[in-house]
Amino acid sequence: MKVLILGATGGTGQQLVTQALQQNHEVTALARHPSRLKHHHEGLTIVHGDVLDKDILAKSLEGKDAVLSALGVGKSLKSGNLISDAVSILIPAMNEKHVRRLIFLSAFGVGETFKQADFIQRIIYKLFLKNIYADKSKGDDLIRHSPLDWILVYPVLMTDAPGTGKYKAGEKMEMKGIPKVPRADVAEFMVQQLNENTYLRKSAIVMS
Repeated sequence: MKVLILGATGGTGQQLVTQALQQNHEVTALARHPSRLKHHHEGLTIVHGDVLDKDILAKSLEGKDAVLSALGVGKSLKSGNLISDAVSILIPAMNEKHVRRLIFLSAFGVGETFKQADFIQRIIYKLFLKNIYADKSKGDDLIRHSPLDWILVYPVLMTDAPGTGKYKAGEKMEMKGIPKVPRADVAEFMVQQLNENTYLRKSAIVMS
């Protein structure tokens, strides 16, 4: 499958690139800082550009079968409206280029998943992540109301620990304390969704 990966230089994005290539997908990575990509592979094409540049994004989507997104603002606590702005450009661009499938990384605690968070999680989300989560929520809503074949992925706190392959996924999950999940496992789940329809036009919480 020919896949465009957004947010490819971040921790989860790097895992998406690695695992998509391992699964023999043809990968195009759109990156503002291509030098941060630690991959050299014949199946990888790197496009230097910004996801908010409509022309570059549209060109990157040509001939693709799906989009994997791990867009984010890194360790910043301010979103700068990155997600909602990017999604508002991405959806019409995908429609124009006839790319149907979008697997989009959000975060547990965003939108309706906040209701499933326990007391400690809710305090953290309200105190520290309010701005970022508000932006993610806007982006998620735009995706939900789009005609795309979308899957929204809501991982709990992600770590850089090695993947285990023993993660759990579901639309509703019981939470205790502050559960975690390796980025590698989240990426594995997302890449699997390129060829699965279990969560098509649904949300999936991912945790260890």
